[in-house]
Amino acid sequence: MEHRLSKRTDGKLGVLVCKRGMPVATGQIRDASKRGLFIATDYTDVQLNQTLELEFRFPDKQEKQFRRLTGHVVRKSENGVGVDFDGVENDTFTIFSLIDWLEKHHRSTSHF
Repeated sequence: MEHRLSKRTDGKLGVLVCKRGMPVATGQIRDASKRGLFIATDYTDVQLNQTLELEFRFPDKQEKQFRRLTGHVVRKSENGVGVDFDGVENDTFTIFSLIDWLEKHHRSTSHF
C-alpha cells in the first residue's frame, strides 16, 4: 500500500518543462499535491534528482502571465516524471492555486 504525506488532486493542465531556464519539453500535469506533481510527457532526457522549472497558466482565468514552479525529479516512468517541491523555493500561493484549479476542472477536458 502506498503512503503519501499529502493528498493528490487529479487533473489535466498543460505545462512547459524547462532546464536551466530553457524550454525542453511540453507535458500535462496529471496530479498535484502541496509536495509535488506528476507530469505526463514523452520527454526522456531527465535524471533523478535533476531540477526542472515548470511553467503553466490557467486558461479559464484570462491570464497572460505564466506561473512558475521548480522541483526535482523523484520518479521516472514511461508515462512521465514525478517532481517533488521539497527543498526548493516556491510560491506557496502558486502551488495552492494549482491544486484548487485542478480540483475545479479535473472532470472537464484537458487544457493546454
